[in-house]
Amino acid sequence: MPTNNMTNRALVIDDDRLTLDLLSFQLKDEGFEVVLADHGAEGLKHVRSSDFDVILTDLNLPDINGIEMVKQSKITSPETEIIIVTGYDKAEKAIEATRVGAFGYIVKPVNLEELMVDVRNAVESKRQALLNAQQAEEIRELRGKLSSRQSYEGIIGGSRAMQNIYEIIENVAESDANVLILGESGTGKEVIANAIHYKSHRAKESFVKVNCSALPKELIESQLFGHVKGAFTGANSDKVGFIGQSNGGSLLLDEIGEMPVELQPKLLRVLQEKVFYRVGGDKPWAVDFRLVCATNRDPMEAVKDGSLREDLYYRINTIEIRIPPLRERTEDIPMLAEHFLQMYAEKYGRDDIKFERSAYDQMLNYAWRGNVRELQNVIERAVLLSKSSKITSLDVAGGNSIVSQVKPVSAVPFNGVSETLGIADMEFGTELIEKFGDVIVNKLPEPESEKNNSDLFDALESGIVLAALRRTKGNKQAAANLLGLYRPRLYGMIKRHNLEERVS
Repeated sequence: MPTNNMTNRALVIDDDRLTLDLLSFQLKDEGFEVVLADHGAEGLKHVRSSDFDVILTDLNLPDINGIEMVKQSKITSPETEIIIVTGYDKAEKAIEATRVGAFGYIVKPVNLEELMVDVRNAVESKRQALLNAQQAEEIRELRGKLSSRQSYEGIIGGSRAMQNIYEIIENVAESDANVLILGESGTGKEVIANAIHYKSHRAKESFVKVNCSALPKELIESQLFGHVKGAFTGANSDKVGFIGQSNGGSLLLDEIGEMPVELQPKLLRVLQEKVFYRVGGDKPWAVDFRLVCATNRDPMEAVKDGSLREDLYYRINTIEIRIPPLRERTEDIPMLAEHFLQMYAEKYGRDDIKFERSAYDQMLNYAWRGNVRELQNVIERAVLLSKSSKITSLDVAGGNSIVSQVKPVSAVPFNGVSETLGIADMEFGTELIEKFGDVIVNKLPEPESEKNNSDLFDALESGIVLAALRRTKGNKQAAANLLGLYRPRLYGMIKRHNLEERVS
């Protein structure tokens, strides 16, 4: 997988020497390392022996049909995206190519600006697919050590906030309800979107991802809806847009608040009528996709300032998922840190590296304004720069740590309860837990008017962790074993409830 300090690699397959030279020149100008092949068999040989970030291939090769070329390349390298570049101007062929796995379809003569938008999106799609696969594999390896549901479909987090999100995904994934994912930058909105798609009945179909803020304003309409030949200067052929590509699957519109306001009514019509029109065309195209939108902005503020139409907001917001910032789920920080540590230790050959307690303390006392993305970058830097096998501190925000202000929750007093209830000799199990549940809930005061009582589960969590620490005389590893928790997760709970100084 290419990283920031590695050159992206492209394979170009075409029997036309002029096309090979043109695409090679353009890709090299964009910083790509380029490999050329003038027939399909040679191209497949390169695919089987090397790793590429994107493949550009003609549809009509002298020895292999372009559709078959896509199929064979996807079998060998399923994460690598393939863009068809051809002189064969037929919309039916474009649809067939995307159905067998092609990422895009460009007709000669090539509009280089449009092509490079597709190439950059293809490279990013492969990077994300590999990252998701790597995370999923690491999660499977960690499951033996992690208690409860600490991960879910590539998402990592055992906090109650994340458990609630997992429940929402479980409940809505199989439906076709539109989903709006809200969260600060770096919280993992795209990972949540992935889980929704791959848990749905559309999982085997395409998942098209569009970052509305990354597309040039003048190209976004044709990129989204497609266009017909001659629709505007440079439209040398019909183009299947992202909406057409997502037919049967799912469409993610990231940063939906950045979509031009004048384009929003057209998207609304697609959602209402399940029909769209390509730019410059009058033929209606039926489409069936599941829409997932994401934004780091407050959507109601966007509605108020006019950047998001109110009718579109209510249409895309059938189900709303709010991802809490990392500073509000501190118990997930050590778990995420361990995940990223394993990832980069393996990547950079630092298998012996580990965190010291001082590093965990620093993580838990830092606000993480960049959320999971910032945590990931900081840990990668620590693995690369650490001179020993122990990471004792992290380079965060130039060393300026900011304590996360989380209101402490009073612990539930358990001392003497078993004697009072006459259950001191009862074995631990469902009956005992239900008995305690009855006692606690029956003691809850009635909520005033429509106000809810304070969060009972936070108080229970605090009380149980505190009781375990007292029983083990402050031994955190023993307390984690007693409660069936992964130790770094226990650290997060201790920090969130400010229990360190309460252990006597």
